Amino acid sequence: MPAELSERLVELFRWIDPGPQSTHLVSDVSGWWRDPEVLAGLGPALAAPFRDARPTVVLAPAVTGLLLGPLAATALGVGFAPAHKAGDGRLPAGATTWAQSPPDFRGRRVDLGVRDRHLGPGDRVLVVDDWVATGAQLHALYAICAARGAEVLGTSAVVLDCPPALAAELRIHGLVEGGRLTPPEG
Repeated sequence: MPAELSERLVELFRWIDPGPQSTHLVSDVSGWWRDPEVLAGLGPALAAPFRDARPTVVLAPAVTGLLLGPLAATALGVGFAPAHKAGDGRLPAGATTWAQSPPDFRGRRVDLGVRDRHLGPGDRVLVVDDWVATGAQLHALYAICAARGAEVLGTSAVVLDCPPALAAELRIHGLVEGGRLTPPEG
């Protein structure tokens, strides 16, 4: 199913022009969530490259990660820990470990936080995300794991759109190469 899933992900993906006030197109992955076969296949496909490493928890950043993370966790039979973004109005209650990302592809830095009670020493972490371009958020999540004494096994992403050296450094596996989702010319 991974090759079929990859093809279907490409078919269902769209670029949207948000209008003249924007300098870039916006990715639209909503078609992925509407297709029941894609939705059913994403968790197992994201989990597969790391199944033998026996993760104990899946960690994913808000917003899209809050859907993908539980799908992968369910496929692995483990729990899920969300990483919250500062400024989204839903800060976690209780002790939380925070890290700031390096600049992303738009030059933004993101503060991510994970509740301390959800991640600790001895955890073997699979990070899941929808799209990896710069790895900025992954660097912050890996820093949180290190601060909590958890071991990061690597990352599974739906779209892998980063340089090969970065993918190797962060142990990223992707279901679709970013070049297959090239914005239309014009």
